[in-house]
Amino acid sequence: MWVLTPILPIWSTMPAKVETTAALPGLSPVGGKPVIARFDGGQLSSDGGLLVLREVEQRLDVAGRLAACITDPRDAERVVHGLDEIIRFRLLMIAAGYEDGNDADRLRTDPMFKLAMARLEDEAPLCSQPTVSRLENLPGTRALLRMGRAMVDLYCASFRQVPRRIVLDVDDTFDAVHGEQQLRLFNAHYDEYGFQPIVVFDGEGRFVTAVLRPAKRPSGREIRAFLRRLVRQLRSNWPRVEILLRADSHYCAPEVLRWCRANGIGYLLGVAPTSTLRRHVERLEASTAARFAASGGLDKLRRFAEFYDGAASWDRVERIVARVEAGPDGVDTRFVVTSLPGGSARAIYERQYCQRGQAEICQA
Repeated sequence: MWVLTPILPIWSTMPAKVETTAALPGLSPVGGKPVIARFDGGQLSSDGGLLVLREVEQRLDVAGRLAACITDPRDAERVVHGLDEIIRFRLLMIAAGYEDGNDADRLRTDPMFKLAMARLEDEAPLCSQPTVSRLENLPGTRALLRMGRAMVDLYCASFRQVPRRIVLDVDDTFDAVHGEQQLRLFNAHYDEYGFQPIVVFDGEGRFVTAVLRPAKRPSGREIRAFLRRLVRQLRSNWPRVEILLRADSHYCAPEVLRWCRANGIGYLLGVAPTSTLRRHVERLEASTAARFAASGGLDKLRRFAEFYDGAASWDRVERIVARVEAGPDGVDTRFVVTSLPGGSARAIYERQYCQRGQAEICQA
C-alpha cells in the first residue's frame, strides 16, 4: 500500500508513531510543495478532532467529576481500567459519533483514541465493550443523583462571576432506540420505541443538566421533583441568584405553578388553548383576520393581548398573554402564563418564543 504524504499541515490521518523509512524520490511537486511517497502509513484514523476534545475534557475534568460520584466495588489491585478512564473513553466515543458501546471493541486500538487517552500506539489497548457495559450498569439511584449534582456544579463553575439572574429553558426530546434498552417505551406520537429525556439549557445556550426517562409525557409531580433537585443544587452554588423557568405547555402543571410560587421561581410557560381562553380573544381574532385581509395579505399580522384567568386545577388565576397571528393559512393563537410583572404583552410573549414579525399591541 502506498501512502502519499504532501508536506502540508498535520492531517488527522497521520499515524500516532512515525518511523523513518526510505522515501520514493523524483515525484513532481504539487502547489510548490514536494510530494513524498512512503510505505510506513501504519494504522490510520479519521477522528483527529479527538485531540481537541481531549484538551477540553482535561481542563473541565468531566470524567473525574463523574467517577468520583460512583463507588467502585472492584479489587483495586486487579483494576486495569479506572472508572475515570472508562468514562472518558465513553465520552469521547459519543462525542465522535459512536453511540453504541459495541464500537469500543474496534476503537480500543484506534491510534487517535489511544492518543486522546494518553496512550501510545504500541501500548495496551483501551477498555472493551463488556467493561463499558459493566460501568453503565454500575451506578445506583444515589450515584446517579450525585452525578447530576456534579454536572450542575460544572455548569456553575463555568462562570467567572456569579450571575444576578439566569433563565432555565426546560424541555424534553424524543430519542429513538433500536434494541431492548432499559427504560425504552413505545411512543404513539412518534410511532416507535425510545427515551424522552428532560434537558435543561440556560438562556445563553449553555448546557445545565439532563435526566434520562421513558418516552412518555412527564407528569406534574415528576417535573416538580426534577426542578426541586435542580434548583437546590443551583442555589447551593449561588444562594441569591434569581431564576426564571421557561418551558412549553405540558410543564404548566398545577404542581409546577404552586412550587414555583412557593420557592420564588419566576415562570414563563406555554398554555394549551382551551375554549375558556379563546373566549378572551374572539373579537381580537376576528379583527386581526379582517385587518390582514384588508392589507392585501403580504405579511403576517401579529397582535397581542393579556388577561387574567386560570384552569380549574389551578389554585388561582394567572396573568396570561395571548398572541394572535393572521396569515395566508388563517388565524393562529397561542397563550403563555407568566409571573413576570409589568412589561408589554408582546415583550412577555417574545421572551418565551423569541418570535419576530409585524405586530400591534392590543391590551384586552
